[in-house]
Amino acid sequence: MTDAVTSAGFDRDRDEFARGARAVVVLPDQGGSNRDVDARLDETAGLAAAIGVEVVARVALRVRAPKPATLIGSGQVEQLADTVRLEEAGLVVVDAALTPVQQRNLETALAAKVIDRTGLILEIFGERAATAEGRLQVELAHLDYQAGRLVRSWTHLERQRGGFGFLGGPGETQIEADRRLIRDRMARLRRELEQVRRTRGLHRDRRQRAPWPVIALVGYTNAGKSTLFNRLTGADVMAEDLLFATLDPTLRQIALPGLDKAILSDTVGFVSELPTQLVAAFQATLEEVVAADLLIHVRDIAHPDSEAQRADVETVLEEIGVVPEMPRIEAWNKLDLVDVERRDEVFDEAAARADVMPISALDGEGVAALIATVAKRLTSGHRRYTITLTAADGAGAAWLHAHGEVLSQASDGVETVYEVRLAPMDHQRFGQRDQG
Repeated sequence: MTDAVTSAGFDRDRDEFARGARAVVVLPDQGGSNRDVDARLDETAGLAAAIGVEVVARVALRVRAPKPATLIGSGQVEQLADTVRLEEAGLVVVDAALTPVQQRNLETALAAKVIDRTGLILEIFGERAATAEGRLQVELAHLDYQAGRLVRSWTHLERQRGGFGFLGGPGETQIEADRRLIRDRMARLRRELEQVRRTRGLHRDRRQRAPWPVIALVGYTNAGKSTLFNRLTGADVMAEDLLFATLDPTLRQIALPGLDKAILSDTVGFVSELPTQLVAAFQATLEEVVAADLLIHVRDIAHPDSEAQRADVETVLEEIGVVPEMPRIEAWNKLDLVDVERRDEVFDEAAARADVMPISALDGEGVAALIATVAKRLTSGHRRYTITLTAADGAGAAWLHAHGEVLSQASDGVETVYEVRLAPMDHQRFGQRDQG
């Protein structure tokens, strides 16, 4: 059974996620969280909706002591089974991490397909991956997750295979063989992704030699990164009120005051309890964030859990190697959804901090001020130079205007003296041009 194992379980599970399937969303509340229960249920329902599932009921269950067999208590299992039966649901989405044993036991007790938070996010990523790199990363993450669940998904694989084949050892069960095939496939995927990482590194080195600063948009999923990206670049990246609307990263050139140009990168949205498999698999993509000159952390300031979402994003940034000292700006987005009283509070809080800009990416409020702040931050290392050009050197004058900020110019008809603010490297490049 060669590479069939790489897609068999994946496709088998996806077949059970038919669009329009009726689902019950369950939140096992184990306490100790600073998140709003209703907001958390809304988020999980939104994740389910992102793959076309119809959420027919939402249930929050207080779990004081997690049960090894089912996570929730036996009485809660019975209560949940009644809800599933009454709602005629074929799917139960549990907003927690389930062990394979818990998942199998709940499926038996509820007579419905059960998926946990990690499996749900992997389903979304599997559907949204558009590039070859994205599909490689999703397949690697899914195989890593699925490897421990073979006994649940493929019970037919428990039969023994003989020892005379090229693959199977003496007495090797089919499930053991498939696990080995999965490990082999994962090793090949990692090698391919390592090649992607090297290629991306070469592209990044080429950009750094240009040199153009790189600005990375990061933030919680559905915070409005892609809407802001489209407004800043004039691009047409998918931007909908949908969790994980964008999966594959997109890079575009943008113009900024005092700069020739900059590269803006729109990255995948983060989410609380992002599966470790995905953090590892998307390391190649997220390296764009690590190598950025400036981060714009886009926050949904209208969301009740905005502060908790900020903490989740910072946690993922730390996991992928972003140092706390990296320059960053918080763009407090979705002002258009904030009521008048709350708006005053937002602006007062933002005014007390130099790294916060309130904006609405949807209608453009505050975006011009954000652009000016980004340009100021990126050009803070620029110096003031006096440069004299002949009046006929139109190309030189155009170069100074394109790469720096011309503060003043005076001409006597023969020569023009420019006071210009440039990055030291750009000043050096201009001198080399002059020598050439």
